[in-house]
Amino acid sequence: MLNSQNNKQKILLILFNLRTIFVLTFIPFSLRLTTMRKKDKEITDPKEIEEIIYANKVCRIGLSEDNTPYIVPMNYGYKENKIFLHSAVVGKKIDIIKKNNKVCFEITDSIEIVQAEKACDFSTKYRCVIGFGTIKIVNDLNEKKEALQIIMNQHTNKSDWKFPDEIVSKTMILEIEIESITGKTSD
Repeated sequence: MLNSQNNKQKILLILFNLRTIFVLTFIPFSLRLTTMRKKDKEITDPKEIEEIIYANKVCRIGLSEDNTPYIVPMNYGYKENKIFLHSAVVGKKIDIIKKNNKVCFEITDSIEIVQAEKACDFSTKYRCVIGFGTIKIVNDLNEKKEALQIIMNQHTNKSDWKFPDEIVSKTMILEIEIESITGKTSD
């Protein structure tokens, strides 16, 4: 029988294995929180996690191509366990997504550097969320308009924007279905 420490290490490895995270897709959002080593910094309240997501404007997405990571900061909108992004229709991230639809994302807010007399006593106050999911390209014109509405609402708190079909048809919309998420705070 394995000792408790080995079991914890195996569980952590399983949590970070993207194929295993895919299985978490069917668990309700409120239960899809992953665990964190530093429990005193962990945000476990799904409402606080959503508050961080709704309060911010930039999401960093992490992609992988041929075992090489690629990260991109993007404007986004969030609604009902999905993150919507807009993009040019061609480029490196689109090429990667077409080959590998697994994605990691990160959103940070409340960043403040805490200065000190000694270099090793400096700190940072922040709240952040990190999640994993599946990203897809949205092709339906009406779904694209709805996603653009969600993105604009995230940035303006208005939801009555008009989007001409000609422009929308030339816009790439990406949708991340969140499969697991965790929150962290440092204060």
